[in-house]
Amino acid sequence: MLNFLIKCFPLWAIVFAISAYLIPAPFSAQKTMIVPLLTIIMLAMGLTLSWQDFAKVLHRKKAVGLGIALQFSVMPLLALLISWLLHFDAQMTVGMVLVGSVAGGTSSNVMAYLAKGDVALSISMTAISTLLGVVMTPLLTELLAGQAVDVPMLSMLESLLKIVLLPVTLGIAANMLFHRQISKVQPLLPLISMLAILLIIAIVVALNVKNIVTIGPIVALAVVLHNGLGLGLGYGVAKLLGFEESIARTIAFEVGLQNSGLATALATKFFTATAAVAGTLFSVWHNISGSLLAGFWANRQGPSEKSANQSKQKTA
Repeated sequence: MLNFLIKCFPLWAIVFAISAYLIPAPFSAQKTMIVPLLTIIMLAMGLTLSWQDFAKVLHRKKAVGLGIALQFSVMPLLALLISWLLHFDAQMTVGMVLVGSVAGGTSSNVMAYLAKGDVALSISMTAISTLLGVVMTPLLTELLAGQAVDVPMLSMLESLLKIVLLPVTLGIAANMLFHRQISKVQPLLPLISMLAILLIIAIVVALNVKNIVTIGPIVALAVVLHNGLGLGLGYGVAKLLGFEESIARTIAFEVGLQNSGLATALATKFFTATAAVAGTLFSVWHNISGSLLAGFWANRQGPSEKSANQSKQKTA
């Protein structure tokens, strides 16, 4: 029953999104729960990790380098290209470029976890891209959209510490100190993460009902293309370069899922409401598309997993 509920993650994501759109009040009232929910998700992931998982990342510098390089090249350039093809005005274009130029979102860590990717690698890439984003986001925005943006460095670092690094570190420490006890509840952790991300999706949709109703479908089309191409190119390039399935999945999420909440905040502060529409829609859509892809991959064995299972069967 537990596995069935988790396998239906994409369906639940759609159900929660539609419910929040039709009846937003109960969900929008929970807007202060987004950070605590993300913290719970990160803690759950940490409880499945050990310090050895992060030590392995040091031996995969190429994977980290590829993920970061694609993050700050593919996404901003795609944003500009899509804006040009769809004849966006200056404000709509800068909104798209902001989404493409920010770091990978914490959702990428969650989706990598649920899709049987490399969680330690995902968290490391998110942390590195977030720190690099302090410089890269305003630089890329000015270069591609002709405008400079002040990035709240301390706020970004504080958010990273609270939402990712601190709970994950606590989870790892608890797992190492109380592994026997933690191992008994580990089968429940994916379900806890799934429920938390479903609530986040519902809250984000509920908070943006008016924008979803009033914006033209053209911006929604741009967001879907941007996200889909980012996921596809992240995965495809990694596979072409010979990376294993779990790493390719991780890189796909790191490239395709953005810190669109930050992009929305920057657009609102430094530009106009029109510029913030892309980030708002991306916040909703990338959680749904990420959930769908994570659900698909979670039920699909990669070559390495098939080989491992075949070896077990032969041994048995």
